[in-house]
Amino acid sequence: SGHKLGKAMALPSTGVLSSTQGGRTIPGPHPRAELVPLAGGRWYKRHLTYRVVNWPPYLPQHEVRLAVRAAFELWSNVSSLVFWEVRDGPADIRLTFFHGDHNDGLNNAFDGPGGALAHAFFPRRGEAHFDSAERWSLHSSKGRNLFIVVAHEVGHTLGLEHSPVKSALMSPYYKKLSKDFVLSWDDILAVQSLYGEHGVPDVSRALHGEERGTGAWSWDEVSHLGHPHSSLFPADADHNIYIFKGNHYWMVPVHGNTSDPQPLQTRWPGLPADGIDASAWSQSSGKFYFFKGGRCWRYAGSRLDAGFPLKCSARGLPRHPDTALHFQQLRRMVLFKGPKYFVLSEEPLALEPYYPRSLQDWQGLPSGTAGALTHRDGSVYFFRDERYWHFHPEKLQVVATGKWAAELPWMGCWDANGGQVLF
Repeated sequence: SGHKLGKAMALPSTGVLSSTQGGRTIPGPHPRAELVPLAGGRWYKRHLTYRVVNWPPYLPQHEVRLAVRAAFELWSNVSSLVFWEVRDGPADIRLTFFHGDHNDGLNNAFDGPGGALAHAFFPRRGEAHFDSAERWSLHSSKGRNLFIVVAHEVGHTLGLEHSPVKSALMSPYYKKLSKDFVLSWDDILAVQSLYGEHGVPDVSRALHGEERGTGAWSWDEVSHLGHPHSSLFPADADHNIYIFKGNHYWMVPVHGNTSDPQPLQTRWPGLPADGIDASAWSQSSGKFYFFKGGRCWRYAGSRLDAGFPLKCSARGLPRHPDTALHFQQLRRMVLFKGPKYFVLSEEPLALEPYYPRSLQDWQGLPSGTAGALTHRDGSVYFFRDERYWHFHPEKLQVVATGKWAAELPWMGCWDANGGQVLF
């Protein structure tokens, strides 16, 4: 499948992605040597906001946001860029679904299923438009994969032209999730030429598996690729609550105010600089666990245990877990990822027999949670974005749900007088 190519200009040029057109080969792009960024061809800051203005009504909003997050994270994983989602108001990059003519000119009007899929404007207009009439999907085997198309168009909003390398995400060819790389080294070098490097070795593992080029991609794997969890919530023996976001953490004591943000590496030296996927505190060992990509760290206080970090694959643990929790009823660590959960022994840290199992065992708990903590009363609270799920450990089911900042004052994040979320 090929792209309809846009004009070779830095601003306000668009890169247009389309499906196959009668089996005809679409002309290739200009060589990258001719695409030296002109004025306006790159962002002159490293922290960018994005907003999903709307989305196809037949796709779950949360999963669409997850796909968009993963698409942006592909680029932040290999460059110095950092992306933050905003829900309303202005944003540097805006993603919008349109039907037909949408004031971009008749040449850019969308033409329904099977035609042009999307187009995007170079910096600093910061817009990517998608055909709302297309058959979008969040799965690799159906329709047009939204994650792949968003990732390609985001590349254009960052200033990248089409690539002449066929395996590249930025090539003028739509591709499906498969054994092929999501990002090629051509993509990585292109974005780094504009914004600098960031963690290239880790990115190779994150994108291609521990052995590059092996293993087929599933949507479950892609949707958790470098997942930028909004918040992670474990609690320790003194019932202090830890809130992790990016490479900082906040502590909420039982009787007191929320602390100022502190760097992760100050408290736990050796953790990755770009944040973590999941964390938990063990009631059995008194140790903190952190998970990022395919590795796990374990700390006694601020001291990293011998032998850590270790590779998750070597112990049967999942990569990029959504949530980690020490479940006292089992006296085991539990990792949640997508529709499954994994139960782990601590000494040695390894997967217990007969796992993973279906998340249906945790009645009422949705997939994709981003943190969990055990309350002083023994019940468990799970979190995702602004919502919480209250899980009863004896009934083994969710007994309540709501917005944590507004309804859980013991989280330390609600100003009852001002009526505003503090965190």
